[in-house]
Amino acid sequence: MDLQLNGLRALVTGGTKGIGRGIVEALVAEGAKVGFCARTEEQVNDFAAQLTEAGHTATGSAVDVADIEAVRSWVDNAAAALGGLDIVVANVSALAIPNEPSNWRISFDVDLMGTVGLVDAAMPHLERSTAPSIVTISSVSGREIDFAAGPYGTFKAAIIHYTQGLAYQLAAQGIRANSVSPGNTYFADGVWQTMEQNNPEFFAEALALNPTGRMATPAEVARGVAFLASPAASFITGTNLLIDGALTRGVQF
Repeated sequence: MDLQLNGLRALVTGGTKGIGRGIVEALVAEGAKVGFCARTEEQVNDFAAQLTEAGHTATGSAVDVADIEAVRSWVDNAAAALGGLDIVVANVSALAIPNEPSNWRISFDVDLMGTVGLVDAAMPHLERSTAPSIVTISSVSGREIDFAAGPYGTFKAAIIHYTQGLAYQLAAQGIRANSVSPGNTYFADGVWQTMEQNNPEFFAEALALNPTGRMATPAEVARGVAFLASPAASFITGTNLLIDGALTRGVQF
């Protein structure tokens, strides 16, 4: 299937590690021009150089998505560098799980307002696109109660609600909005590899919950994101796509 992404311009937050990195790689592999951000400048520069050396059009910036003005400046500068903007993918999470006041605040600032800030900043550019699309990254923890049911799960649920609201509000303008809810996703230096090393008993319990017997890879999640972001999914808007290997058992209406 041709996703019709060749030449389209996309932005991805949290694009140097894990799912975000996988999304960037999936988009450039389909011919998209991609701008991405993350907090660590060295990692941003290294990944941007790798993509450029591989012949892709990519630009990276060090940005804290909790800084709304910094996000707005990055979006405008990246759109100028890419020649416009067609797709935004809000991927960053603070991964703040324990039920502590500071985690509620950082989850609000990073997970929720980082997503809202990206969309708000991108909207003038998306309104000029012929294939505008918004994809937000939620989590299975946003639709069912699990060990992350505190700040993390609460704000992931809010992201699904926010995104479906966008889909309805923006449909007449031809701007699509969808969310993706990954299950446990394993990658080098990620939360689950760290858990495997430091709390193997809990890691084994989490692994056993998935009937596939394994966790997702970032590439598997990224392919779903790339499809929803693409013109190939032109009549899909307002959906929440679970990519979890049948981890969740509730019926999604």
